[in-house]
Amino acid sequence: MKVTVLGAGGLIGTLLVDIFTRTGEQVVAASRRTGVDACSGAGLATALAGADVLVDVLNAPSFEDDEVLDFFSSTSTNLVAAARAAGVGHYVALSIVGVDGLPDSGYMRAKVAQERIVASSGLPYTIVRATQFHEFAPAIVESMVRETDLDVDDEHDVRVPDALIQPIAADEVAAFVAEVAVSPPRNHVVNIGGPEKMAFAALAREVLAKQRDHRRVAIDPQARYFGTTLTKNSLVTADGATIASIPFG
Repeated sequence: MKVTVLGAGGLIGTLLVDIFTRTGEQVVAASRRTGVDACSGAGLATALAGADVLVDVLNAPSFEDDEVLDFFSSTSTNLVAAARAAGVGHYVALSIVGVDGLPDSGYMRAKVAQERIVASSGLPYTIVRATQFHEFAPAIVESMVRETDLDVDDEHDVRVPDALIQPIAADEVAAFVAEVAVSPPRNHVVNIGGPEKMAFAALAREVLAKQRDHRRVAIDPQARYFGTTLTKNSLVTADGATIASIPFG
């Protein structure tokens, strides 16, 4: 089977290329480093020539609302057109658990736009939604400082939402995406999450403790997660999801 990975230079893309290589698939690692630009369409026809599966794990270089929407809209549109022209039989896209329930976030709106383009393309597809990666936990915690430190008395406080988070190891996300890619298209969304649903406050305290950072953690119902407020279960899986095994910490 020939698999083309778009975003092969990123965290998940690198892991996927390694998995497909080890399992004997013919893999094309496509990224700007290899001369493939999904924004402009340059190099896509060559990268997808003869491919059975396209795995899209691209991520935007900017989280600004207009820029991220333009990125995911343009790359998905170009990838769909190139995949259709190449006769690709399965388009796999990586997305985020709960993405369609957080419209106040520009990034989440952009990912929803991406999902809609893929799902309405007429191509056989599977959309894999994953919870937040272990590897991104420090950046998530730090974002809670940047977004709130101008509004609180103590700039050293980390203000977190009264919500749950379900961290998952990138290795397990990549393994699941790889399994999906070599399986028949589902033509719907599938979800995967980490083994534990934990409070944001618990995650923040664990991250800070590892960093020997003594900032205090406070629960703030108005704290935002990349531009949006959360309900208790906004970012965690519901019934029917695949649950990974590697714990956080």
